[in-house]
Amino acid sequence: MKILFVHNNFPAQYRNIAAALARQPGFELVAIGAPTSRPMPSVRLIRYALPKAEVSGTHPFARRFDLECRRAEQVLYSLSSLQTSGFSPDLILAHPGWGETLPLRTMFPKARLLIYCEFFYGPEGRDVGFDPEFPVPGVDGHIGLDVKNATTLLALEDCEMGISPTRWQKSTFPPHYQSKIDVIHEGIDTARMRPDPHARLTLPNGQYLRPSDEVVTFVARNLEPLRGYHIFMRALPEILRRRPNAQIIVIGRTGVSYGLPPPTGTTWKATFLAEVRDRLDLSRVHFVGGVPYDTFIAALQVSSAHVYLTYPFVLSWSMLEAMSAGCLVIGSDTAPVREIIRSGENGLLVPFFAVDELSERIIEALAQPARFSELRATARHYVIDHYDAEQVCVPRMRLLLNQRRGAPPPGGI
Repeated sequence: MKILFVHNNFPAQYRNIAAALARQPGFELVAIGAPTSRPMPSVRLIRYALPKAEVSGTHPFARRFDLECRRAEQVLYSLSSLQTSGFSPDLILAHPGWGETLPLRTMFPKARLLIYCEFFYGPEGRDVGFDPEFPVPGVDGHIGLDVKNATTLLALEDCEMGISPTRWQKSTFPPHYQSKIDVIHEGIDTARMRPDPHARLTLPNGQYLRPSDEVVTFVARNLEPLRGYHIFMRALPEILRRRPNAQIIVIGRTGVSYGLPPPTGTTWKATFLAEVRDRLDLSRVHFVGGVPYDTFIAALQVSSAHVYLTYPFVLSWSMLEAMSAGCLVIGSDTAPVREIIRSGENGLLVPFFAVDELSERIIEALAQPARFSELRATARHYVIDHYDAEQVCVPRMRLLLNQRRGAPPPGGI
């Protein structure tokens, strides 16, 4: 069976299923991705060149779609080369978020197309307008938001099926497409991401931390409001004042993954650090940036309280990984987090904007670690039972592919 993966940042969400298929005979695997994509054993990787944005003459509403079309053109060149080499996929797994799916049905009309349904933008009940601290887009902004869904809508029309990692993320899609979408998470490596009572995290200053220390962890790809960085920073002064031995580990870069950009000439990290800097003992606040995965694991393994905050948006892998590592996760009481965490059973929930309540829950976790040991154990078992890659998620994905192996492509092509 010939399978083609198309993803800007391959392997990304396809890592576990691609690795599983690569270990078995009878599969020929090819991946197409941008320059940031990374190779995997037994998967032929084709990287396309990133297009240059040309905004002159392009209406502001259409600039994102214009760039997606330019990226689709680069993908088309890779597909043409692939077709010339004699490779014709039976199945295509692709993420529609960057326009890469636009040429797929035309180039390979007989292939079954399975798209990754990560998120559908909307003006209500999601990230836009959730945080009153930041301006709600006007009419132009709402039109631009609709246009962000254009390539996803085209892919939904073309595909036989979609995969969404959580029920809430599936619920963001238009109801008339949801019958096409199955909920299967890509999975967590729970064998690697596990508790370790002997873990040791070495900080850049040479200091090291162990599970017996008072450690608060916060993780985001980039430190920005959508992931609650501003709320977390505002909780720190009280935590550090009342817990003089607490150490704060902040993992994340200073760019922007989602949401609004920071004021010109600064970063969200600097903006919200400046707001509380004079009330912090900065010798106990460690901004470590982006870290190797083993360092990330060690940080979770020594954590006394792991804070995960998010607007109603895509659920981060890091929250499930923290639960798998046996962390006490203190999460925002927002829809994507509520789907996983039952407060008082496998973690704790606090209202997203409740800075004082967040501080209190973290202080309790540091002061009374034994009180929360059962929650930590339950969190790990929950992830093993529902999100383990090898035992749960990849088998479900394989079953779905086998069930739909004979499904014909949509008509009218």
